[in-house]
Amino acid sequence: MNTNPLKQIVTMQKQGKGIGIYSCCSANEYVIKAAITSAKKDHSCVLIEATANQVDQNGGYTGMNPKAFRQFVYEIAEELTFPIHRIFLGGDHLGPLTFAKQKEKEAMEAASELVRCYVEAGFTKIHIDTSMKLADDDPKKRLRDEVIARRAALLVRVCEDAYQHLLQQDPHAIAPVYIIGSEVPIPGGAKEANSDVSITKVDDFKASVEAFQQAFQSAGLEKQWNDVIAVVVQPGMEEKDDGCSEYDRVKAAELMASIKEYDHLVFEGHSSDYQTKIKLRELVEDGVAILKVGPALTYAMREALFALSYIEDITFHGREAHASLFRQTLEQAMQENPSKWQSHYHGKENNVWIKRQFSFSDRCRYYMGNPKVASARELLIANLRKEGISLALLSQFMPIQYQRVREGILINDPEALILDHIGDTIQDYLYATRQKELF
Repeated sequence: MNTNPLKQIVTMQKQGKGIGIYSCCSANEYVIKAAITSAKKDHSCVLIEATANQVDQNGGYTGMNPKAFRQFVYEIAEELTFPIHRIFLGGDHLGPLTFAKQKEKEAMEAASELVRCYVEAGFTKIHIDTSMKLADDDPKKRLRDEVIARRAALLVRVCEDAYQHLLQQDPHAIAPVYIIGSEVPIPGGAKEANSDVSITKVDDFKASVEAFQQAFQSAGLEKQWNDVIAVVVQPGMEEKDDGCSEYDRVKAAELMASIKEYDHLVFEGHSSDYQTKIKLRELVEDGVAILKVGPALTYAMREALFALSYIEDITFHGREAHASLFRQTLEQAMQENPSKWQSHYHGKENNVWIKRQFSFSDRCRYYMGNPKVASARELLIANLRKEGISLALLSQFMPIQYQRVREGILINDPEALILDHIGDTIQDYLYATRQKELF
């Protein structure tokens, strides 16, 4: 068997080293380019994850199945001359998430096909999430750990069969590792305004691990239990419209201490977006060795695009008919199809208008692929390349990038500016994880 290098995270954590890895949870081209560019500069690796509702056997909302997503990432890596072997691909919340309206038999059959497609496409980090209720589950009762674990074990068996099939085609294929648990909101974030964040109770964490271990044994997966490297818990962090619930290592101390009782497990933390780099490093030092980030990266991209849009407004003053109207086009697309933000943004009309554009939950990321929005973005880039970006305006709207342009370490090109701005957020994660020391 070809051992998964991600197991090194556990080894180093158990040696008392505060080293981990961040996971770029995005299917956005700019974000993935920025992640790979940052890894190249850092002489590091990069972990990129697709979520079950983004990428599935039917295309997800991105239109890509797992093989297409892998090709998408690899083509970007080739363009940036980044070695493929330093890219890890993961699947996030894989299970019956998008099939939950069906009964267990049908939902689990669809989920089985989902994980099979991911593993056979060469994804080597698999988060199994069976925490959601299905159509024939009692809506009034809590879904028992035993049921969640049993369904997860079924999917791991499918993954193992898929890996054996993959080995027939590629004898050097890396064996998958597994992440279990789901002490977080569903992909996309919480819908309740100002929802409270409760730290996972130690007893609940241990009971969950025990249930999963027993389910694996019952399914004849004792060997695969050793390939489970992390458990998702809630250490007390979550993004909000105007900030985040910050990690408090004192409040989470009991939970963090409990992971030391397991010699092959670390914690995985979702919704680490908008934590400061100091808090992120504390998380890794305390045992949350895998940090998931998504909205913070697309938010940084949106910040850069808006900055360039404001620059374009001024540059094209008096010639508005030739401008891209990027911000206005995005707002129009969100108004025409409110399904991606309406249940997340609450308050008075003006407050909701602000949230659509600037909320940290970044619901506008779902509209970047809209044809009209994409066309406006392309025109924005083309306009600024043709007209040039004034240093005075760059200083006003992107002061950090302005300094780098002046110092000669960044070219004054709109797409280069976007990638560099996203890279500033990524640098906080590279600081926190020190992942270049992993391999």
